[in-house]
Amino acid sequence: MSRLGTAYLRGLQAIGRRLDYGMNAFDREWDALVVLDACRADLLRAVAPDFDFLGRVETVRSVGSSSSEWLENTFVDHPETARTTMVTGNTWTDRYLDADAFAALDEVWKYAWDDAIGTVPAAAITDRAVALAHERDPDRLVVHYMQPHHPFVPDPLDGDDGLARTGSHSNEGNPWVSLRRGEVSEERVWDAYEANLRHVLGEVATLVDNVDGRVAITADHGNLFGEWGLYGHPMHTPVPALLAVPWAETAGTDRGTLDPEIEPPEPLPVSRVRGETGERERLEALGYL
Repeated sequence: MSRLGTAYLRGLQAIGRRLDYGMNAFDREWDALVVLDACRADLLRAVAPDFDFLGRVETVRSVGSSSSEWLENTFVDHPETARTTMVTGNTWTDRYLDADAFAALDEVWKYAWDDAIGTVPAAAITDRAVALAHERDPDRLVVHYMQPHHPFVPDPLDGDDGLARTGSHSNEGNPWVSLRRGEVSEERVWDAYEANLRHVLGEVATLVDNVDGRVAITADHGNLFGEWGLYGHPMHTPVPALLAVPWAETAGTDRGTLDPEIEPPEPLPVSRVRGETGERERLEALGYL
């Protein structure tokens, strides 16, 4: 990005930090809230006819242009958080959310990460969400899938390093950097992005068949494909195309089609990432993480 473009982006972000915008998900009624990470409203609307559980897809304005911003503006200090059980593959929860503020916080990314695909499998999120729905019968259940966010599981792109397994940075090897540099076409990225959405919607269909109540489907933010000269989902960037997220509702009926198998390595909340070493703990003690 040019020096002028960088300055422009920083100006947008400064404006975004001062704005109170968007619809908080708790402003609507639902029993289970499905969050499709980085899903554009127009994309979900385009594929909705192919999925029986999806009807009308509205467009609403998100409270954040990135996951970290959305998490803060949705859950921090909100009274509904205390009766909410959250199952998530999003790695930013460790930095922005207090597990004790929730009825339960299941950070599936800490123990069900798949190095081969560079993200948390959608099936693992479904498994844990159904398990907690059965075990705890929560007042509110949030189910945060990482898909359709890259990496695009069924159709991976060359040069995509996947997600960084931390909430402190993003990998430089990602589709938005490649797209901005002209190394890949917009059509190629869009097709892979759509394939990833269809992939996760198969899991959402399973979830809807294994929980009871009103299920809402939305996203934390969208993705930019060159609008205003921007790509991906930069923080604090109040660009309409990025903040436009889907909202759809359906009825969940527990038909008992899934028998959950995944168990966290310790009682919730899980305190550490599986496979961590003492080196991480040492760095945390020194204030580097």
